[in-house]
Amino acid sequence: MKKMKNEQALLKIALSVGEKYAVNRGFKSFGATDAAKEKVEALYRLLVQDKLVHPLPEDKEDLLSMKHKLALWIQKQLPEGHELLK
Repeated sequence: MKKMKNEQALLKIALSVGEKYAVNRGFKSFGATDAAKEKVEALYRLLVQDKLVHPLPEDKEDLLSMKHKLALWIQKQLPEGHELLK
């Protein structure tokens, strides 16, 4: 897995957008005490279930890979010319 430029910033946007997506789908929003690990895993699994992200092989499902998948997902959603895509 190749590290992306601006991956942390992309992940932050992905968590924000992903939470809004989850709420629109009928899930409750994350609480202030929810760990980032739980948010990443929950959003990853929701996006896989909705077929918006290709699932990782079971033996490669770890936190870093899930974060990378979320960053890739949001990268494809951003408009062309966005500052994080440069």
